[in-house]
Amino acid sequence: MHKVKGKEYPCCTSVTMGIIGGKWKTVILYHLMEETLRYNELRKKMGSVTERTLSLQLQQLQKDGVIKRRVYTTKPPLKVEYSLTDFGKTLIPVIQSIVDWGDYVVENYAESK
Repeated sequence: MHKVKGKEYPCCTSVTMGIIGGKWKTVILYHLMEETLRYNELRKKMGSVTERTLSLQLQQLQKDGVIKRRVYTTKPPLKVEYSLTDFGKTLIPVIQSIVDWGDYVVENYAESK
């Protein structure tokens, strides 16, 4: 058993999936790999994600220390930006491998419409 940030995991792969698993977390990380994005920019890039789901996934990634949320309050309107933390940047090779494998599957196994 492995214990990370108060949670227990049966193996190292479950630690990874516990942090980045699910339908939307890898998509969020993919979009934040190269640039800092505001909430609405991120939502537009993600298409069908609901506001609630996006907010919850961002909160979880922030809680796990993978992304940071920066709030600018100096002048209205309020501006919030999301970016990868240094810890989150260590996931870039993992996310890139997932992207590369997905591209391979699409190129070699996708069904024609």
